[in-house]
Amino acid sequence: MKIIIVNGPNLNLLGKREPTVYGSQTFEDYFSELQGKFPEVTLTSFQSNIEGEIIDKIHETGFSYDGIILNAAAYTHTSVGIGDAVKGIETPVVEVHISNVYQRESFRHTSYIAPHVKGIIAGFGMQSYELAIRSFMKD
Repeated sequence: MKIIIVNGPNLNLLGKREPTVYGSQTFEDYFSELQGKFPEVTLTSFQSNIEGEIIDKIHETGFSYDGIILNAAAYTHTSVGIGDAVKGIETPVVEVHISNVYQRESFRHTSYIAPHVKGIIAGFGMQSYELAIRSFMKD
């Protein structure tokens, strides 16, 4: 099974940025833990602060991977283009958020991606990624 985690803007700052919201662990450290927990999964990751690069990665992996875990971060609430990219591929996508977006500002309550995904996981911290991996393993 091949799964990619695609992270959007500012998620390269995990471990440094707003630790009360996002925790103090870096994504790289957590990703290593995930790879150890799921040795049967070929797990890769990609992060970009650039919308077009995220769209390109969805296009690149959206016909050959078994799953995409997408944390589009702020682009979730602004990017029709990323939503259209998810709609246009065959690989199932799980939308993930570290924080509970519904406890935050009202503009974060709208997702342009949600109508096109298998499911949404939000508010479980970094564990949201693990829950998404497990969701693909049950299919």
